[in-house]
Amino acid sequence: MTQTPDTLIEYPSDFPIKIMGIMQDAFAQTMVEVVTRHDPTFHAGKMEMRPSSKGTYLSLTVTVRAISREQLDNLYRELTSHPMVKVVL
Repeated sequence: MTQTPDTLIEYPSDFPIKIMGIMQDAFAQTMVEVVTRHDPTFHAGKMEMRPSSKGTYLSLTVTVRAISREQLDNLYRELTSHPMVKVVL
């Protein structure tokens, strides 16, 4: 395991990311496709889904296998720029 000076994250490690968007049929599947581009080992079984109390929004927690800061940065960039995504934490 390596640790780079500018981060406290050790690589490789499992790293949870929360993605929130408007509830719609293709949201979860689309996010699986986005995440898989950055972590080929990711699959839908590594995702938790929680609808908002009124069912307007869907929160997804995806756990990716983080192998580098660059990988996480690229994933965050793609998620935050995606039109279906409202918030990424």
